[in-house]
Amino acid sequence: MVAIGELTQVRYEQAAPGIARIVLARPEKRNAQGTRMTYEIDAAMRAACEDDGIVVIILAADGDDFSAGHDLSLSESPAGAAGERVSLWGGDGGPGWEPMYRREREVYLEMCERWRNAPKPVIAAVQGNVISGGLTLMWVADLVVATADARFRDNTASDLGVPGVEFFAHPLELGVRRAKQFLFTGGWLSAQDALAAGMVNAVVPRAELAAHALALAQEVARTDPFTLKLVKASINAAQDAMGRREAMQAAFANHQVGHLQNMLVHGFPIDVSRLPENVRRRLEHARRAADA
Repeated sequence: MVAIGELTQVRYEQAAPGIARIVLARPEKRNAQGTRMTYEIDAAMRAACEDDGIVVIILAADGDDFSAGHDLSLSESPAGAAGERVSLWGGDGGPGWEPMYRREREVYLEMCERWRNAPKPVIAAVQGNVISGGLTLMWVADLVVATADARFRDNTASDLGVPGVEFFAHPLELGVRRAKQFLFTGGWLSAQDALAAGMVNAVVPRAELAAHALALAQEVARTDPFTLKLVKASINAAQDAMGRREAMQAAFANHQVGHLQNMLVHGFPIDVSRLPENVRRRLEHARRAADA
């Protein structure tokens, strides 16, 4: 398990009495989420949840963008160490598609599900671009505050040949028809459109993001902590009773089929033929280095 003092891509801080702030601290990579960041977020979430002095958690990010999505550089270990894993799927070995399936289920589906069900309220404070995997980091939150210049996109279907990110909350966050347009086109959704769809709770000037998120967290923290846990559990249970979890499991299976199709056609888990030439070259170089 990652210790709080060992964090390198995430920063954990106490923003105010009763308020923890977890900050994605990889701005030079636009806070792209790789394996290391995932386990560091998990360690920070665990620390906040186990601290009885913390009532509300803020998830924020350094730099211009909240998150550019999954890190596709192939520069990190594909999975966490045995002591870090939260699922019981086992190690990294094995033939065929199993290692990739295990990694994605652990790092992108089950980890996000754990954070979504964290007993304490989580407020995401997002700015700039929130792309594909970055959406999953935001969607685990209970409340979302966005800057006026924030914009949201899942281009996994339109550009990568994969039917949406692994934590498939699109129709729950946007409604059915808007979710279809969002994925079919891979286009951008503005902060104001996200507010109208109910995907975010408030839109504020960038300069006011941190203060607004903190003020909201302090307002929430005035409610009895145990009552907050029960309210959150009840609302999440209501959403799950409507079929959320089963729908997300089906979507994850379709996501894996998309990867397998790309492996058969392109020899890579995503449709590299749709990527810009410079990106294709970087991925090919990284793949050769990883295989060496």
